[in-house]
Amino acid sequence: MNLRRLLEPTWVTTGSLSELPLEVLIDRQIQALVLDVDCTLLPRHSHELPEGVVRWVHAARQELRLHLFSNNPNRRRIETVAQAFDLPFTAGAGKPRRGPLRQVLSQLQLPAAQVALVGDRVFTDVLAGNRLGLFTVLVRPVGADGLASSDDLVQQGERTLARWLGARVESGLPSP
Repeated sequence: MNLRRLLEPTWVTTGSLSELPLEVLIDRQIQALVLDVDCTLLPRHSHELPEGVVRWVHAARQELRLHLFSNNPNRRRIETVAQAFDLPFTAGAGKPRRGPLRQVLSQLQLPAAQVALVGDRVFTDVLAGNRLGLFTVLVRPVGADGLASSDDLVQQGERTLARWLGARVESGLPSP
């Protein structure tokens, strides 16, 4: 697989996680979600989950299996979020390394095509998921209000670099 393909999310959304329509994932036979934490569930430099994110995770739990998967080495931070939802988690995942993500897939006992990795970073979340054949979803970083934050310079820079490398990182969902 070439670099362009590895950096290209399956689905690029215009909103944050709390705005992600679950029915699109369910219609595509997705059975489980691997969710990034920092800037996907939690706003940057915050310990407070936005109410919209809390509602979304509770709704997602009714339909899909969930696993929190973070590069953040602060196990306590990730564990606190996981405990709020009674979810399994991986801290210090080392994305885009494949080993820790393979362990999660093994625990889920699902084929990669039935698992979506949802995150806000091209060079960690999308790259990790694509390396193992997951359905990858690039969301906008979450703000304190639960909606998309438009001032995330890291994501803007990553999208620009990915475009230069030929990847499609504009909003849109391919046909089923």
